[in-house]
Amino acid sequence: MTAAPTEAAAEQADHATKHLACMEVWGGNAPIDAGVIMAGPDAWVFSKPAAGSDTGGDVHYVSSCAAGQITRLLVADVAGHGASASATAAHLRSLMRRYIIYHDQTRLFAAVNKHFTTHTRSAKFATALVATFDAPTNHLSLSNAGHPPPLYYSTRKKQWSTIDRAAAALADPLSQNPSDLPLGIDDLSTYNRFDLRLTTGDLILCYTDSLPESLDAAGQPLDTPGLLRLLQSLDPAEPSALITALLEGISSLNPRNLTTDDTTVLLFRPNGLRPYISLRDRLIAPFRFAKGMIASYIRP
Repeated sequence: MTAAPTEAAAEQADHATKHLACMEVWGGNAPIDAGVIMAGPDAWVFSKPAAGSDTGGDVHYVSSCAAGQITRLLVADVAGHGASASATAAHLRSLMRRYIIYHDQTRLFAAVNKHFTTHTRSAKFATALVATFDAPTNHLSLSNAGHPPPLYYSTRKKQWSTIDRAAAALADPLSQNPSDLPLGIDDLSTYNRFDLRLTTGDLILCYTDSLPESLDAAGQPLDTPGLLRLLQSLDPAEPSALITALLEGISSLNPRNLTTDDTTVLLFRPNGLRPYISLRDRLIAPFRFAKGMIASYIRP
């Protein structure tokens, strides 16, 4: 895995694993095959726009905040292909950066959705999954806006499973608004949160719909059960190689797989590292955050 600077096409530049600083944002919608080390989790991202494009409609996003104790991760998939989807993805990435200060991710999703629905051209919508990881407690919170469900490997059970948002969501039964809709569908949509306590070495896999829509050897969609079967056959002890092995396995099933749609996979695990932020980084963090906020307003 190669490393990545923080923005769009520049993500392809470096060649060492990235160490994410406090209040730094690492993400974009350009091709990438990279790893990042943070206080709390490690993460690996693979993203490949369709048809060899420089940018695509998939968005990946990782940020570190609260003196390195909290990490936020996002994968999103804008409907459609080409320049229009790419521009919408860049806009969505900027909105995520703008609302990073929202500690409650359900409020973050609601705010992003309201702005996205109101200001996005051509009635574009996007599915998205956002995760917030608290390093001191290994507590993971997830919210899902119509996105394929994340998959979870338990080191204790030695098994992959689906994180089912319908069963685990902390929903408000009194809410009359639609919930967990893709971003851009309804500006009144609310978003639930579901929680999971991880242990060091557990894995969470987030991905876009090109994976479950891929075909098996019989020409049928893999869907979530097919992905679970593939993952169960792979070695989880080498997470830096897991994404490559999974994508190679999918591609080997059918020559059409992963060729016509944007493909993005984000894998992360708790690494047991205690958050430590140097005095210099603590002093620089507010300026880094302010710079990112300004950029989120002036970029599309």
